[in-house]
Amino acid sequence: MSDDFADVARRSLRDNGYSMKAAARATNYDPSYLSRVLNGKQRPSENLASALDSLVGAGGALAATVLNNDETARVARSAANPSRLDAGTVDALARVLAAYRRLDDTAQPSSIIPATMMQMREVVRMLKEAQGPQKDRLSDVASEWVQFTGWLFAQTSEYSEGVRLLNDAVELADDTGNGTLVAQALNFKGYVARQQGRPQGVARWFGAAANTPGAHPAQRIGDYLQAAAGLAELQEQGAALRMVDDAEKLMDAAATIPPPETAYWLTPAFNRLNMGLCTLALGRYSEAADHLRTGLAGLPDELRDAPWSWEHKDALRRAIEAA
Repeated sequence: MSDDFADVARRSLRDNGYSMKAAARATNYDPSYLSRVLNGKQRPSENLASALDSLVGAGGALAATVLNNDETARVARSAANPSRLDAGTVDALARVLAAYRRLDDTAQPSSIIPATMMQMREVVRMLKEAQGPQKDRLSDVASEWVQFTGWLFAQTSEYSEGVRLLNDAVELADDTGNGTLVAQALNFKGYVARQQGRPQGVARWFGAAANTPGAHPAQRIGDYLQAAAGLAELQEQGAALRMVDDAEKLMDAAATIPPPETAYWLTPAFNRLNMGLCTLALGRYSEAADHLRTGLAGLPDELRDAPWSWEHKDALRRAIEAA
């Protein structure tokens, strides 16, 4: 499996205004060595990966995309012969995927799409030939890779490609009965509908996500609230309020069960943002401003400037103006 650190690092440096020479000066590394790494001709050392990660403010996510030597050899063996897939390979692929997820909180989505696509295609290829007891685990990892890639395309307004991938992710997750991953892919389809200004789609896909068997309570809360926002925009106030009630009934259950690793951002603070979108659509502007302000303030530092947070910041501005 290819190591795409070079591509992601190069694009991240560009996005943060660093030329290769400027990055070499800032990190005290030899320019020729850095050039070889950023052009994919040499693997980065752990220290260099960490230095570049710090330079672009990736919070450890960029450095974590690099496999160590043992992982690289293990994944290469499984890639060459997927019928002999082992647990260590799946663990390594899942760890890299988790790093990409975190990288999405600080990097521009367009800058990680090329590497994400390469990784996704390789994992899906391996899955087609995989055999043995680890195949279902690899199927879940593949579903999450496809789902994540679809989410990146949704963020860059490439909606057709995003929805196509999200549909594929649902099918892969259904193969193993992973309701958490199914619900998340449907949630992202609701996000696409909201960006396109289609409240029917917002209500449909978030509602479907909320009622997916196996969805986590924290997922269901956010999905009910966002479905309610779609219903409110359709002037179906009664149905919207019933969904808000459904969300509130799950609050205690969500508080006692940690969010799934595949949706680590689903904290109470994050669902305050969803409540803000809901109350904004219901015309409760002061209440919406309070929820959105509190939700944004409650995000971890590394999430406060995430590209996906811009939507909530704009909603807060509209709520304040309307209040």
